[in-house]
Amino acid sequence: MSLYLILNIASFIVPFAYSFEKRMHFIRWWKSVFLSISIVGIFFIVWDIIFTQQGVWGFNPDYHLGINLWGLPIEEILFFVCIPYASIFTHFAFLYFFENTKLSDKLTKYISIILLISAILVLFYAFPKKYTTVTFSLFILLMVFSLWKKTPVLPRFFITFLIILIPFFLVNGILTGSFIENEVVWYNNDENLNIRLFTIPVEDAVYAFNMLYPSILLIEFFKKKFNKEQKF
Repeated sequence: MSLYLILNIASFIVPFAYSFEKRMHFIRWWKSVFLSISIVGIFFIVWDIIFTQQGVWGFNPDYHLGINLWGLPIEEILFFVCIPYASIFTHFAFLYFFENTKLSDKLTKYISIILLISAILVLFYAFPKKYTTVTFSLFILLMVFSLWKKTPVLPRFFITFLIILIPFFLVNGILTGSFIENEVVWYNNDENLNIRLFTIPVEDAVYAFNMLYPSILLIEFFKKKFNKEQKF
């Protein structure tokens, strides 16, 4: 079993097991959750395929099984199921047990504007570095959308995202070479800011936001569409 596969399974197994817990009973939302993960995952896998082909990043064969689909290790494709599921479970579990936790609409707006301006400045500075450009462009679109629609998800997600970043950075740290001899995933520093949080490119934090926030927006949309009452 490869290290990358072990990381995927380890990230997924505990949230999956606790999805059957009687109080929150997260499995009742599986239809919405897996549909949302699939939609967002397809976008990110296509992005991943293109950037792998262009040499923006790549994978160390010593740390995966050698089974590839569309030029990606099978573990990389599983990443877009296991990590989002674990992160989304964390988001909803936190809100279940701390249901009144959220930022004020005013503070959420200020934070969004500050992040939007910061992202625009980074984009102008980094262009045309591919990883930075695409990641921050998508983030800008998400912030503009949130300011326009005033989505009720963001005041809570700003808080839960900080919690999610802790295990996310642990897993990504190992993938990028922390605690092991070589990296599982390598990055071409000509295509990013070359600023690392330990071994993790700073873009990865924005990448995580871009992957998880739309997933949660879609989950909320599908939960209403499927006429399910929600407590969160």
